Amino acid sequence: MLVHEYNRSADCCFRFAHSHVFGSATSWQDNSHYVALGPRTGYYIVRPGSSLSDQLGIDGAPTVDTADPFNHGYGADALAFRFSRASILSAPPAYIVQATPNQFYTQRLGSFIRGQSRLSDVEGFFGQPQSIERRPDGFIAYFSIQVYNSFENLGGGRK
Repeated sequence: MLVHEYNRSADCCFRFAHSHVFGSATSWQDNSHYVALGPRTGYYIVRPGSSLSDQLGIDGAPTVDTADPFNHGYGADALAFRFSRASILSAPPAYIVQATPNQFYTQRLGSFIRGQSRLSDVEGFFGQPQSIERRPDGFIAYFSIQVYNSFENLGGGRK
């Protein structure tokens, strides 16, 4: 498991430089949004690199782009859960997804209750987090989801 310390000033400088040098490739197709299910239940659907990803502070998610030609259509989406220092869910979870969200994950995300669900509840569904990012008010636990997009495999992959 990886543990990251959050360095806000270095992170902000990198994001500013990256966005001004490379631009945002996802802004034209960004349909990131919140799915409300109840007063304390719901989740975010977030595109990697989107403005919502930046607002939620989850750019450290362990995603791997399926469009990268070296990955031959293989990649990773991620789930992000923000917890208090007492390991209680303090914000809606986020599903960082490149293509269409998988109903298996959205149904499970909808079962977690802010202010009540614990890290152990999340681990019961998804296992151990792949990484944890420490924050002053708690931490974010990231879970990686392996994905394959056959449209991204342009024939150079495994046979």
